[in-house]
Amino acid sequence: MNHLFYSYKDNTELVLDDINLTIENGEFVCIIGHSGCGKSTLLRILAGLALPTEGEVSIDHQLIRGPGTDRSVVFQHYSLFPWLTAKKNIKFGIQQAKKNLSKQQVEELAVEYLKKVGMENAKDKYPYQLSGGMQQRVAIARALAMDAEILLLDEPFGAIDAKIRRGLQLLLESLWYYSERKKNVVFVTHDIDEAIFLADRIIFMRPGKICADIKIPYARPRNQAEFIKSEHYERLKNELRELFYLEAELDENEELL
Repeated sequence: MNHLFYSYKDNTELVLDDINLTIENGEFVCIIGHSGCGKSTLLRILAGLALPTEGEVSIDHQLIRGPGTDRSVVFQHYSLFPWLTAKKNIKFGIQQAKKNLSKQQVEELAVEYLKKVGMENAKDKYPYQLSGGMQQRVAIARALAMDAEILLLDEPFGAIDAKIRRGLQLLLESLWYYSERKKNVVFVTHDIDEAIFLADRIIFMRPGKICADIKIPYARPRNQAEFIKSEHYERLKNELRELFYLEAELDENEELL
């Protein structure tokens, strides 16, 4: 991302203001910040679902001008096709991304990824028959089965209760870490614990700008129970909390001006 600016057509206020960011191959990056700071807009631009007002976004020196099969997206609001079963949702994604595969290969790949997310017994169920957590498992399976270079996730566990959320975090980290070819992951969240557990780097945003780029110094794979006992965990958590509090204070001061 090079000198990225974005504003809505009917508004002169900048949603993104001179964003510069490089993500290394195989890196898991979490973007965190208050609601309305531009996290989701940045992800939409990476996905090719929105174009910057100014600046450039590129993958391996190729400019992003729209959606592509080199990127797959998982949204917070369940994005499965309601008229397709769990397996057919995954098959549809594979068919769009890998048009050279035979029907049998597509079928086998869909079943393989259903098993990876523990959903093989629900393969013939429709989205309305699945809980929110189960739907997101299928959405993650579809995104991974497409084998895109970059996985983009916009608060995918935000609407899910805490216990199931922890399980999905472990599942995602495990599937990503043990994959044959590590993908780049950009994960938007407002949850500090989630960001620290999942990320190699945390990008903290304040409205329109990046104000911190923090490396997470933990080896993988990560065990959540041990992870929260580590010496740096509380320090990192407090550092991020202070950034959140600082932004809240700045917002209050701006409202008073």
